[in-house]
Amino acid sequence: MSSQVRLRLLPSARCLFDEPIQVKVAGLRSKQVVTMRARSTDEKGVVFSSSATYRADNSGEIDLNRDASSSGSYVGVEPMGLLWSMRPDVLHKRFQKNNSLNPHVVNFSVHEEEGQILAEATNERLLMGDGVSRVPVKEGNIRGVLFTPPGEGPFPALLDLYTFGGGLSEKRAALLASRGFLVLTVALYGHDDMPRNIKEVHLDYFEETLNFLQKHKKADSKGVGVLSLSKRGDLALSIASYLTRVKAVVWINGCSANTALPLHYKKIQILPALMFDPNKVISTESGAIITKYAMHDPLAEENKASLVPIERASGRFLFIASEDDLNWDSRAYMDDMMERLIHHGKENFEYLSYPGAGHYLEPPYGPYCPSSFHGVAGRPVLWGGEPRSHAAAEVHLWKKIQEFFRTHLQGDTPQTKSQL
Repeated sequence: MSSQVRLRLLPSARCLFDEPIQVKVAGLRSKQVVTMRARSTDEKGVVFSSSATYRADNSGEIDLNRDASSSGSYVGVEPMGLLWSMRPDVLHKRFQKNNSLNPHVVNFSVHEEEGQILAEATNERLLMGDGVSRVPVKEGNIRGVLFTPPGEGPFPALLDLYTFGGGLSEKRAALLASRGFLVLTVALYGHDDMPRNIKEVHLDYFEETLNFLQKHKKADSKGVGVLSLSKRGDLALSIASYLTRVKAVVWINGCSANTALPLHYKKIQILPALMFDPNKVISTESGAIITKYAMHDPLAEENKASLVPIERASGRFLFIASEDDLNWDSRAYMDDMMERLIHHGKENFEYLSYPGAGHYLEPPYGPYCPSSFHGVAGRPVLWGGEPRSHAAAEVHLWKKIQEFFRTHLQGDTPQTKSQL
Protein backbone atom coordinates (compact mmCIF):
# COMPACT_ATOMS: atom_id res chain seq x y z
CA MET A 1 0.00 0.00 0.00
CA SER A 2 1.36 3.43 -0.91
CA SER A 3 1.94 5.80 1.99
CA GLN A 4 1.51 8.76 -0.34
CA VAL A 5 -1.94 7.95 -1.73
CA ARG A 6 -4.91 8.99 0.43
CA LEU A 7 -8.52 7.84 0.07
CA ARG A 8 -11.00 10.08 1.87
CA LEU A 9 -14.73 9.66 2.50
CA LEU A 10 -16.46 12.98 3.18
CA PRO A 11 -18.01 14.32 5.31
CA SER A 12 -17.35 11.23 7.44
CA ALA A 13 -16.56 7.52 7.22
CA ARG A 14 -19.72 6.88 9.31
CA CYS A 15 -23.12 7.97 8.00
CA LEU A 16 -26.70 6.83 7.65
CA PHE A 17 -27.44 4.26 4.93
CA ASP A 18 -29.49 6.80 2.95
CA GLU A 19 -26.85 9.57 2.97
CA PRO A 20 -24.48 10.24 0.08
CA ILE A 21 -20.74 10.51 0.61
CA GLN A 22 -17.99 12.16 -1.40
CA VAL A 23 -15.14 9.84 -2.39
CA LYS A 24 -11.81 11.58 -3.05
CA VAL A 25 -8.31 10.32 -3.83
CA ALA A 26 -5.11 12.38 -3.52
CA GLY A 27 -1.40 11.68 -3.86
CA LEU A 28 -1.51 9.94 -7.25
CA ARG A 29 0.79 10.77 -10.15
CA SER A 30 -0.50 13.32 -12.64
CA LYS A 31 -2.97 11.62 -15.01
CA GLN A 32 -2.44 8.23 -13.33
CA VAL A 33 -5.09 5.62 -14.21
CA VAL A 34 -6.39 3.58 -11.26
CA THR A 35 -9.23 1.21 -10.46
CA MET A 36 -11.61 2.12 -7.63
CA ARG A 37 -13.30 -0.81 -5.91
CA ALA A 38 -16.06 -1.30 -3.34
CA ARG A 39 -16.78 -4.52 -1.48
CA SER A 40 -19.28 -5.60 1.18
CA THR A 41 -20.75 -8.75 2.69
CA ASP A 42 -24.46 -8.93 3.50
CA GLU A 43 -26.21 -10.69 6.40
CA LYS A 44 -26.36 -13.97 4.48
CA GLY A 45 -22.62 -13.97 3.80
CA VAL A 46 -23.01 -13.03 0.13
CA VAL A 47 -20.18 -10.83 -1.16
CA PHE A 48 -21.12 -7.78 -3.25
CA SER A 49 -18.52 -5.79 -5.20
CA SER A 50 -18.05 -3.13 -7.87
CA SER A 51 -15.19 -1.44 -9.70
CA ALA A 52 -14.62 1.58 -11.92
CA THR A 53 -11.63 3.03 -13.79
CA TYR A 54 -10.60 6.66 -13.22
CA ARG A 55 -7.83 8.96 -14.43
CA ALA A 56 -6.35 11.44 -11.97
CA ASP A 57 -6.17 15.14 -12.84
CA ASN A 58 -2.93 17.13 -13.23
CA SER A 59 -2.63 17.36 -9.44
CA GLY A 60 -2.93 13.59 -8.97
CA GLU A 61 -6.45 13.82 -7.53
CA ILE A 62 -9.75 12.06 -8.24
CA ASP A 63 -13.14 13.29 -7.03
CA LEU A 64 -16.12 11.01 -7.77
CA ASN A 65 -18.44 14.02 -7.54
CA ARG A 66 -16.59 15.54 -10.50
CA ASP A 67 -14.77 12.85 -12.45
CA ALA A 68 -16.14 10.25 -14.84
CA SER A 69 -15.48 6.54 -14.80
CA SER A 70 -14.27 5.31 -18.19
CA SER A 71 -15.06 1.62 -17.63
CA GLY A 72 -16.08 -0.95 -15.04
CA SER A 73 -19.39 -1.42 -13.25
CA TYR A 74 -20.62 1.93 -14.63
CA VAL A 75 -19.37 4.80 -16.79
CA GLY A 76 -19.75 8.54 -16.40
CA VAL A 77 -19.96 10.84 -13.40
CA GLU A 78 -21.73 8.84 -10.69
CA PRO A 79 -20.75 10.00 -7.18
CA MET A 80 -22.41 6.98 -5.54
CA GLY A 81 -21.87 4.56 -8.41
CA LEU A 82 -19.54 2.26 -6.48
CA LEU A 83 -22.38 1.62 -4.01
CA TRP A 84 -25.43 1.10 -6.23
CA SER A 85 -23.50 -0.85 -8.88
CA MET A 86 -22.25 -3.54 -6.47
CA ARG A 87 -23.18 -7.04 -7.65
CA PRO A 88 -23.29 -10.38 -5.79
CA ASP A 89 -20.62 -12.97 -6.41
CA VAL A 90 -23.36 -15.53 -7.15
CA LEU A 91 -26.41 -15.17 -9.41
CA HIS A 92 -29.90 -14.13 -8.30
CA LYS A 93 -29.10 -12.82 -4.82
CA ARG A 94 -30.69 -9.71 -3.34
CA PHE A 95 -28.68 -7.66 -0.87
CA GLN A 96 -29.90 -8.58 2.63
CA LYS A 97 -29.52 -5.96 5.34
CA ASN A 98 -32.54 -6.36 7.59
CA ASN A 99 -31.14 -6.10 11.12
CA SER A 100 -31.01 -2.42 12.02
CA LEU A 101 -28.34 -2.95 14.69
CA ASN A 102 -25.70 -3.91 12.13
CA PRO A 103 -24.34 -1.23 9.77
CA HIS A 104 -23.73 -1.79 6.08
CA VAL A 105 -19.91 -1.88 6.05
CA VAL A 106 -18.29 -1.06 2.70
CA ASN A 107 -14.58 -1.27 2.00
CA PHE A 108 -13.38 1.20 -0.66
CA SER A 109 -9.96 0.73 -2.24
CA VAL A 110 -7.70 2.25 -4.92
CA HIS A 111 -5.67 -0.10 -7.11
CA GLU A 112 -2.87 0.31 -9.63
CA GLU A 113 -3.47 -1.23 -13.03
CA GLU A 114 -1.43 -4.25 -11.90
CA GLY A 115 -3.85 -4.72 -8.99
CA GLN A 116 -1.70 -3.50 -6.08
CA ILE A 117 -3.70 -1.65 -3.40
CA LEU A 118 -2.61 1.98 -3.09
CA ALA A 119 -5.11 3.07 -0.42
CA GLU A 120 -8.31 1.94 1.27
CA ALA A 121 -11.00 3.21 3.62
CA THR A 122 -14.06 1.78 5.33
CA ASN A 123 -17.53 3.32 5.22
CA GLU A 124 -19.99 2.35 7.97
CA ARG A 125 -23.52 3.02 6.72
CA LEU A 126 -25.82 2.97 9.75
CA LEU A 127 -29.49 2.03 9.67
CA MET A 128 -30.32 3.79 12.94
CA GLY A 129 -29.43 7.38 13.76
CA ASP A 130 -28.27 8.58 17.15
CA GLY A 131 -30.96 8.39 19.82
CA VAL A 132 -33.40 6.22 17.84
CA SER A 133 -35.09 3.63 20.06
CA ARG A 134 -35.56 0.05 18.82
CA VAL A 135 -38.09 -2.04 20.77
CA PRO A 136 -39.24 -5.53 19.71
CA VAL A 137 -43.04 -5.80 19.88
CA LYS A 138 -44.81 -8.95 21.03
CA GLU A 139 -48.20 -7.71 22.12
CA GLY A 140 -51.44 -9.56 21.38
CA ASN A 141 -51.02 -10.93 17.85
CA ILE A 142 -48.49 -8.29 16.81
CA ARG A 143 -44.95 -9.38 16.07
CA GLY A 144 -42.61 -6.66 14.93
CA VAL A 145 -40.24 -3.88 15.93
CA LEU A 146 -41.09 -0.30 16.89
CA PHE A 147 -38.63 2.49 16.09
CA THR A 148 -39.00 5.81 17.91
CA PRO A 149 -37.04 8.99 17.12
CA PRO A 150 -35.29 10.86 19.91
CA GLY A 151 -37.28 13.64 21.55
CA GLU A 152 -40.71 14.16 23.06
CA GLY A 153 -42.79 14.07 19.88
CA PRO A 154 -45.50 13.76 18.83
CA PHE A 155 -44.19 12.11 15.68
CA PRO A 156 -46.03 11.11 12.48
CA ALA A 157 -46.85 7.41 12.90
CA LEU A 158 -46.17 4.89 10.13
CA LEU A 159 -46.94 1.22 9.60
CA ASP A 160 -44.23 -0.27 7.41
CA LEU A 161 -45.52 -3.32 5.55
CA TYR A 162 -42.57 -5.57 4.85
CA THR A 163 -44.69 -8.62 5.50
CA PHE A 164 -44.22 -10.97 2.56
CA GLY A 165 -41.25 -13.22 2.07
CA GLY A 166 -41.41 -14.32 5.70
CA GLY A 167 -39.54 -12.87 8.65
CA LEU A 168 -39.00 -9.19 9.35
CA SER A 169 -37.09 -6.38 7.67
CA GLU A 170 -36.03 -3.40 9.75
CA LYS A 171 -34.01 -1.31 7.28
CA ARG A 172 -36.69 1.00 5.92
CA ALA A 173 -38.39 1.47 9.30
CA ALA A 174 -35.14 2.26 11.12
CA LEU A 175 -34.13 4.82 8.49
CA LEU A 176 -37.52 6.55 8.61
CA ALA A 177 -37.32 6.73 12.40
CA SER A 178 -33.93 8.38 11.93
CA ARG A 179 -35.78 10.98 9.83
CA GLY A 180 -38.36 11.76 12.51
CA PHE A 181 -41.14 9.17 12.07
CA LEU A 182 -42.52 6.74 14.65
CA VAL A 183 -42.47 3.46 12.69
CA LEU A 184 -43.79 -0.01 13.40
CA THR A 185 -42.61 -2.73 11.03
CA VAL A 186 -44.49 -6.00 11.36
CA ALA A 187 -44.14 -9.61 10.28
CA LEU A 188 -47.05 -11.70 9.03
CA TYR A 189 -45.44 -15.14 9.12
CA GLY A 190 -42.06 -16.80 9.52
CA HIS A 191 -40.99 -14.68 12.51
CA ASP A 192 -40.76 -15.47 16.22
CA ASP A 193 -43.66 -17.80 17.14
CA MET A 194 -45.64 -17.09 13.95
CA PRO A 195 -46.43 -19.91 11.49
CA ARG A 196 -43.89 -20.45 8.72
CA ASN A 197 -46.57 -20.38 6.03
CA ILE A 198 -50.08 -18.97 5.75
CA LYS A 199 -53.05 -19.67 3.48
CA GLU A 200 -55.00 -16.47 4.07
CA VAL A 201 -54.49 -12.94 5.38
CA HIS A 202 -56.58 -11.43 8.17
CA LEU A 203 -57.24 -7.70 8.15
CA ASP A 204 -57.89 -7.90 11.90
CA TYR A 205 -54.14 -8.20 12.41
CA PHE A 206 -53.51 -4.85 10.77
CA GLU A 207 -56.38 -3.27 12.65
CA GLU A 208 -54.57 -4.34 15.81
CA THR A 209 -51.33 -2.74 14.60
CA LEU A 210 -53.11 0.55 13.80
CA ASN A 211 -54.62 0.62 17.28
CA PHE A 212 -51.22 -0.09 18.81
CA LEU A 213 -49.61 2.78 16.91
CA GLN A 214 -52.36 5.29 17.67
CA LYS A 215 -52.19 4.56 21.40
CA HIS A 216 -48.46 5.23 21.59
CA LYS A 217 -47.75 8.26 23.74
CA LYS A 218 -45.40 9.78 21.16
CA ALA A 219 -47.63 9.20 18.12
CA ASP A 220 -49.37 12.09 16.44
CA SER A 221 -53.04 11.43 17.20
CA LYS A 222 -54.28 12.57 13.79
CA GLY A 223 -53.85 9.32 11.87
CA VAL A 224 -51.42 6.70 10.60
CA GLY A 225 -49.49 6.36 7.34
CA VAL A 226 -48.94 3.03 5.60
CA LEU A 227 -45.86 2.29 3.50
CA SER A 228 -45.83 -0.69 1.13
CA LEU A 229 -44.03 -2.39 -1.75
CA SER A 230 -45.04 -5.16 -4.17
CA LYS A 231 -47.65 -7.61 -2.73
CA ARG A 232 -47.84 -5.43 0.38
CA GLY A 233 -49.28 -2.74 -1.90
CA ASP A 234 -52.69 -4.39 -2.15
CA LEU A 235 -52.61 -4.96 1.62
CA ALA A 236 -52.05 -1.24 2.12
CA LEU A 237 -54.97 -0.48 -0.21
CA SER A 238 -57.23 -2.83 1.75
CA ILE A 239 -56.15 -1.38 5.09
CA ALA A 240 -57.00 2.12 3.86
CA SER A 241 -60.28 1.01 2.26
CA TYR A 242 -61.75 -1.11 5.05
CA LEU A 243 -60.22 0.32 8.23
CA THR A 244 -60.16 3.78 9.73
CA ARG A 245 -57.23 5.77 11.13
CA VAL A 246 -55.31 5.63 7.84
CA LYS A 247 -54.55 9.13 6.58
CA ALA A 248 -51.88 8.45 3.94
CA VAL A 249 -50.74 5.44 1.90
CA VAL A 250 -47.62 5.00 -0.21
CA TRP A 251 -48.16 2.23 -2.78
CA ILE A 252 -44.98 1.16 -4.59
CA ASN A 253 -45.21 -1.23 -7.55
CA GLY A 254 -48.18 -3.14 -6.18
CA CYS A 255 -51.38 -4.49 -7.68
CA SER A 256 -54.86 -2.96 -7.77
CA ALA A 257 -56.39 -6.28 -6.69
CA ASN A 258 -55.91 -8.55 -3.70
CA THR A 259 -53.28 -11.07 -4.83
CA ALA A 260 -51.99 -14.53 -3.92
CA LEU A 261 -53.98 -15.10 -0.68
CA PRO A 262 -57.66 -14.44 0.17
CA LEU A 263 -58.31 -11.55 2.56
CA HIS A 264 -60.50 -12.08 5.64
CA TYR A 265 -61.98 -9.75 8.26
CA LYS A 266 -63.93 -10.82 11.34
CA LYS A 267 -63.69 -14.45 10.11
CA ILE A 268 -65.38 -13.57 6.80
CA GLN A 269 -63.65 -13.52 3.42
CA ILE A 270 -63.95 -10.02 2.00
CA LEU A 271 -61.71 -10.36 -1.07
CA PRO A 272 -60.76 -13.46 -3.07
CA ALA A 273 -57.22 -13.83 -4.36
CA LEU A 274 -56.15 -12.86 -7.85
CA MET A 275 -53.77 -15.61 -8.99
CA PHE A 276 -51.17 -15.97 -11.71
CA ASP A 277 -50.88 -18.35 -14.64
CA PRO A 278 -47.55 -20.27 -14.49
CA ASN A 279 -47.86 -20.98 -18.21
CA LYS A 280 -47.42 -17.27 -18.96
CA VAL A 281 -44.01 -16.85 -17.37
CA ILE A 282 -41.10 -16.21 -19.73
CA SER A 283 -37.84 -18.12 -19.28
CA THR A 284 -34.44 -16.44 -19.74
CA GLU A 285 -30.91 -17.74 -20.28
CA SER A 286 -29.90 -16.64 -16.77
CA GLY A 287 -32.28 -19.14 -15.21
CA ALA A 288 -34.56 -16.39 -13.90
CA ILE A 289 -38.09 -15.95 -15.26
CA ILE A 290 -40.14 -12.91 -16.22
CA THR A 291 -43.55 -12.84 -14.54
CA LYS A 292 -44.81 -9.45 -15.79
CA TYR A 293 -47.73 -10.82 -17.80
CA ALA A 294 -48.45 -13.94 -15.74
CA MET A 295 -51.04 -12.42 -13.39
CA HIS A 296 -54.66 -12.88 -14.35
CA ASP A 297 -56.30 -9.66 -15.51
CA PRO A 298 -57.96 -8.02 -12.48
CA LEU A 299 -60.31 -6.10 -14.81
CA ALA A 300 -61.68 -9.25 -16.44
CA GLU A 301 -65.26 -9.85 -15.35
CA GLU A 302 -64.43 -13.12 -13.58
CA ASN A 303 -61.68 -11.40 -11.51
CA LYS A 304 -63.28 -8.08 -10.57
CA ALA A 305 -64.30 -9.37 -7.15
CA SER A 306 -60.61 -9.29 -6.19
CA LEU A 307 -60.27 -5.53 -6.90
CA VAL A 308 -59.67 -3.51 -3.74
CA PRO A 309 -62.47 -0.90 -3.40
CA ILE A 310 -60.13 2.07 -2.95
CA GLU A 311 -62.98 4.49 -3.62
CA ARG A 312 -64.05 3.79 -0.01
CA ALA A 313 -60.80 5.19 1.39
CA SER A 314 -60.77 8.65 2.91
CA GLY A 315 -56.99 9.01 3.19
CA ARG A 316 -54.48 10.20 0.62
CA PHE A 317 -52.65 7.93 -1.82
CA LEU A 318 -49.22 8.26 -3.38
CA PHE A 319 -48.96 5.75 -6.23
CA ILE A 320 -45.49 4.90 -7.55
CA ALA A 321 -44.91 2.73 -10.61
CA SER A 322 -41.66 1.66 -12.26
CA GLU A 323 -42.06 1.56 -16.01
CA ASP A 324 -39.60 -1.33 -16.39
CA ASP A 325 -41.14 -3.45 -13.62
CA LEU A 326 -40.86 -7.08 -14.80
CA ASN A 327 -42.56 -8.59 -11.76
CA TRP A 328 -45.97 -7.42 -12.96
CA ASP A 329 -47.52 -4.49 -14.82
CA SER A 330 -47.60 -2.04 -11.94
CA ARG A 331 -48.03 0.94 -14.30
CA ALA A 332 -51.26 -0.54 -15.70
CA TYR A 333 -52.53 -1.24 -12.17
CA MET A 334 -51.76 2.35 -11.17
CA ASP A 335 -53.54 3.77 -14.21
CA ASP A 336 -56.61 1.65 -13.44
CA MET A 337 -56.76 2.88 -9.84
CA MET A 338 -56.47 6.51 -10.83
CA GLU A 339 -59.25 6.08 -13.40
CA ARG A 340 -61.49 4.42 -10.82
CA LEU A 341 -60.92 7.17 -8.25
CA ILE A 342 -61.64 9.89 -10.83
CA HIS A 343 -64.76 7.99 -11.89
CA HIS A 344 -65.96 8.13 -8.27
CA GLY A 345 -65.27 11.85 -8.10
CA LYS A 346 -62.22 11.48 -5.87
CA GLU A 347 -59.01 13.48 -6.11
CA ASN A 348 -57.24 12.03 -3.07
CA PHE A 349 -54.18 10.81 -4.94
CA GLU A 350 -50.94 11.76 -6.61
CA TYR A 351 -48.56 9.61 -8.59
CA LEU A 352 -45.01 9.14 -9.79
CA SER A 353 -43.77 7.06 -12.70
CA TYR A 354 -40.11 6.16 -13.16
CA PRO A 355 -38.80 5.25 -16.64
CA GLY A 356 -35.95 2.74 -16.48
CA ALA A 357 -36.64 1.68 -12.90
CA GLY A 358 -37.31 -1.92 -11.85
CA HIS A 359 -39.58 -3.53 -9.29
CA TYR A 360 -37.59 -3.27 -6.06
CA LEU A 361 -37.54 0.44 -5.18
CA GLU A 362 -35.91 0.68 -1.77
CA PRO A 363 -33.99 3.28 0.30
CA PRO A 364 -31.17 4.68 -1.86
CA TYR A 365 -27.51 3.70 -2.15
CA GLY A 366 -27.91 -0.03 -1.69
CA PRO A 367 -26.86 -2.50 -4.41
CA TYR A 368 -29.29 -2.61 -7.33
CA CYS A 369 -30.98 -6.02 -7.59
CA PRO A 370 -31.60 -7.32 -11.13
CA SER A 371 -32.91 -10.73 -10.03
CA SER A 372 -33.59 -12.86 -6.95
CA PHE A 373 -35.76 -15.65 -5.58
CA HIS A 374 -39.53 -15.01 -5.72
CA GLY A 375 -41.55 -16.63 -2.93
CA VAL A 376 -44.78 -17.04 -4.88
CA ALA A 377 -43.17 -18.14 -8.14
CA GLY A 378 -40.79 -20.43 -6.26
CA ARG A 379 -37.97 -19.47 -8.64
CA PRO A 380 -35.61 -16.55 -9.32
CA VAL A 381 -37.27 -13.74 -11.27
CA LEU A 382 -35.99 -10.72 -13.19
CA TRP A 383 -37.12 -7.52 -11.45
CA GLY A 384 -36.34 -5.18 -14.35
CA GLY A 385 -34.73 -1.78 -14.49
CA GLU A 386 -31.57 -0.17 -15.81
CA PRO A 387 -29.16 0.23 -12.86
CA ARG A 388 -28.37 3.96 -13.23
CA SER A 389 -32.02 4.96 -13.76
CA HIS A 390 -33.17 2.69 -10.93
CA ALA A 391 -30.63 4.20 -8.53
CA ALA A 392 -31.72 7.74 -9.44
CA ALA A 393 -35.37 6.79 -8.91
CA GLU A 394 -34.60 5.50 -5.41
CA VAL A 395 -32.93 8.79 -4.44
CA HIS A 396 -35.87 10.85 -5.71
CA LEU A 397 -38.54 8.58 -4.27
CA TRP A 398 -37.01 8.38 -0.79
CA LYS A 399 -37.29 12.16 -0.41
CA LYS A 400 -40.80 12.17 -1.89
CA ILE A 401 -42.05 9.50 0.55
CA GLN A 402 -40.94 11.57 3.51
CA GLU A 403 -42.45 14.78 2.09
CA PHE A 404 -45.75 13.03 1.37
CA PHE A 405 -46.14 11.60 4.86
CA ARG A 406 -45.14 14.85 6.56
CA THR A 407 -47.66 16.76 4.45
CA HIS A 408 -50.65 14.44 4.86
CA LEU A 409 -50.37 12.97 8.33
CA GLN A 410 -52.27 15.94 9.63
CA GLY A 411 -55.95 16.83 9.80
CA ASP A 412 -59.06 16.12 11.75
CA THR A 413 -59.23 13.32 14.30
CA PRO A 414 -60.27 10.14 12.43
CA GLN A 415 -63.26 7.96 13.22
CA THR A 416 -62.75 5.06 15.62
CA LYS A 417 -65.05 2.40 14.19
CA SER A 418 -64.60 0.09 11.24
CA GLN A 419 -66.04 1.03 7.85
CA LEU A 420 -67.16 -2.56 7.20
